[in-house]
Amino acid sequence: MRILLAGATGAIGRRLVPQLLAAGHSVLGLTRCAHGATQLGAAGADAVRADVLDGEGLLAALAGCHADAVIHQATAIEGVPLRHRDLHATDRLRDRGTTNLLRAAELVGAHRFLTQSFFLGYGYRDHGDDLITEDSPFAEATGHRAFDQHMDSMRSNEHQALNTAGIDGIALRYGMFYGPEPATWRMATLVARRRLPVPLPSGTTSLIHIDDAASATVAALERGHAGEAYNVVDDRPVDFAHYVAAIADHVHAPAPPQIPGWLLMPVPYMRALMVATRIGLSNAKAKRELGWTPHYPSYREGLGALHFDDRDRR
Repeated sequence: MRILLAGATGAIGRRLVPQLLAAGHSVLGLTRCAHGATQLGAAGADAVRADVLDGEGLLAALAGCHADAVIHQATAIEGVPLRHRDLHATDRLRDRGTTNLLRAAELVGAHRFLTQSFFLGYGYRDHGDDLITEDSPFAEATGHRAFDQHMDSMRSNEHQALNTAGIDGIALRYGMFYGPEPATWRMATLVARRRLPVPLPSGTTSLIHIDDAASATVAALERGHAGEAYNVVDDRPVDFAHYVAAIADHVHAPAPPQIPGWLLMPVPYMRALMVATRIGLSNAKAKRELGWTPHYPSYREGLGALHFDDRDRR
């Protein structure tokens, strides 16, 4: 298939392009800059320079292009978001960006559309010990304006992708990315400098190695069912405290300092992410319907494969 890939030079895009090519697909990657176009060319993909948020400019840039499928991986997240405003640009990409990419899909003749969704759409709260399946309510309003802005964008993203006429839409609800990508390098640097304390009590999160996220995307492109959402996470949820401690171990740093969770109350998004939310997702549906299994079943195997002394941490 010919794939139009938005976010082609982002954290997951850089890992996804070679996997798509290895699977026999061709890639037309969207990028906003000349450097990104050079990167895509070196990787074996074609490039189109356009801004996903500029609808008319995007359509003009794609005039005369053809694609069989569109994959929306465009975000504006650099590192782990700690404040609500760190997500506002990504909120726009999930809402207005999805609208523009669906128009682009019609222009280039694509009928298959995969979009990046997010596990925290199930809610920033304590979900207990049971694993969450795709049947659970997603992106419900919370009554909190700041959180509802994120929920509104995730709900809009999935609704558009899964309900647009003539489009076989699929939503991939990724866990928190880690691996050879900027957020992990940043966390490793902070841990090594003892600038990333762990709150107690600590919340629970669901992770996915960036390479496993890419392989699940290829599997969904080829075998995913139209109109469906898939949780893309590894096999074992983890407490934030254990995860940060594992990073410290791998960078040969002392154990991270501990702080009481209430100290994070002045930064409500960070507190919600690291303290108040306990969320473990089931990946059974993705395994069953996509024929996919994560290469790294947990963060322990995934961190063990990383080289934290690598100087190329782009």
